[in-house]
Amino acid sequence: MESAGLRSQLTCYLCLNIYTDPVTLMCGHSFCQVCITTTWANQTGKEYSECAECGQQFCRKTVLKRNLRLCNIAKSFQAIHSEHTENVISCTYCDSHVSAAKTCLMCEASLCLSHLSVHTKSTEHILTEPTIALENLKCSDHWGVLSHYCSTDSVYICRYCITSGGHRGHQVETLTVAFNKKKQKLKIIQEKLKSKREEANKRIQGLQEHRRKVRGVAADVRERVSVMIVDIRKKLDVLERRVLGEISRQEEEISLRISELIQQLKIKVEELSTKRLDIEELFLITDPYIALQRSADYCDTAEEGDNEDTETDVNCHDLGDLNLGLISVTLHSGLSDIAAGIKGLHHIQDVSHILTDTKITADILQDINTASNYVTLSSVLKTVSVSLINQNCPETQERFQYPQVLSTNSYSSGQHCWEVEGSKSGIWTVGMTYHSIKGNGCHSRIGDNTKYWGLWKWNNDQYFVRHDSKPIRLPYRYSCHRLGIYLNYETGQLSFYELGDVIKHLYTFTDTFTEPLQAVFGVWDYSFLPVKGKIHENTWIRIRS
Repeated sequence: MESAGLRSQLTCYLCLNIYTDPVTLMCGHSFCQVCITTTWANQTGKEYSECAECGQQFCRKTVLKRNLRLCNIAKSFQAIHSEHTENVISCTYCDSHVSAAKTCLMCEASLCLSHLSVHTKSTEHILTEPTIALENLKCSDHWGVLSHYCSTDSVYICRYCITSGGHRGHQVETLTVAFNKKKQKLKIIQEKLKSKREEANKRIQGLQEHRRKVRGVAADVRERVSVMIVDIRKKLDVLERRVLGEISRQEEEISLRISELIQQLKIKVEELSTKRLDIEELFLITDPYIALQRSADYCDTAEEGDNEDTETDVNCHDLGDLNLGLISVTLHSGLSDIAAGIKGLHHIQDVSHILTDTKITADILQDINTASNYVTLSSVLKTVSVSLINQNCPETQERFQYPQVLSTNSYSSGQHCWEVEGSKSGIWTVGMTYHSIKGNGCHSRIGDNTKYWGLWKWNNDQYFVRHDSKPIRLPYRYSCHRLGIYLNYETGQLSFYELGDVIKHLYTFTDTFTEPLQAVFGVWDYSFLPVKGKIHENTWIRIRS
């Protein structure tokens, strides 16, 4: 009805066909441009032209303008109508165009409802949906109707293939039986798709909750930073913007990752829903051959999809939280610089733990009882330097064979942050180790076993990290003598930062700490290393107060 109504609206009054290059007169009536032009040309002896439909008069010099919108609508209607007509299969036996209801594979003819009612009901005359591609439904060897399915070779066959062809003795069943078996598998697949969709929706909810949590933590950190710096606003404005900018950057980065993952999961939900609907449509198909053919892709790929690890299988914890280590190091570095120029500003360190419950550790000392014979310590036990002369210190179980030294402090809980300075020349390392480490022995070098986590600065200014004898070369070179170290014992996080004009995150170890940790420092000459090079006597590491 709608199509007929639209056709009447798009039919020219003069030629009774769909408009061609329609023009619209001032009276509102439309005609094909050729039709109205010809009509007016035949109206001789008149000083005016008339609308062929209503008779309204117009000046003979009236300029006809194409109605572009009506022209486009007419063209679209013709295209759709033409495509629909081409897709309709006609009855083979009718003289006029009558749509076919079924196609007989044996007769190779398409039948309308009238001819179908008188067609033979023999089982050899298999009926299928109207089609012109009959060659696809017949055996290429015997030209018989494909009525069976060979499970052994996974191919469709005719009855002659069973008796005289190469499928004798194979597992063969009718298409109907084969499809019924396939439907059972499809039901299982459908349930799995439903379960996956529900799981994906749950993951979306979890990710959204994690995003709300991250935003809440970020807002809380902002507020704490603002409260801490209110008393010295003029000096801390630059630092405030720096810290808040880092928080916002991290929040935005995490939020962006979450949003991308949510979008991926939503797409996955849509795909699962589409597949489920496609399978439901398969149950409505009465022709087993077509149903089997269309269901093949789902059954062949279903089990493979169960074992796929997708990019969306990520826990909220894996997405990460705010990098409180970087925030703490940024804040501590700024406060230290400000405190150096302001008398009586030592109380800033006492309140700086408000930010993340991080203790600013400035009282780290180096333990002289663990110092190697090839290092020297400063009088205040804050600086370790390489020594080319054996110091002949008393031998103890704690003393390192390699040029290293432990701190006197140990940490078994909480969050801690401190700074060190390292020389431009030479090779030095800094890191953490368990309190129970034994100093002497062949595996006491920083990073040689599972009890060490260390950052190395090589002689060519290249940074490495090392743990369990596995070095990792970092994509950074030494560019600043100041380093920040952040430890979160409970989360197993140990981070290193370079404290230049822009704080640079070098690396973060993530592990499960099971013993108290101590800071460890090393300064090296090549006699202790598997490579040779120039010895630098002025290699040192200093703990900043």
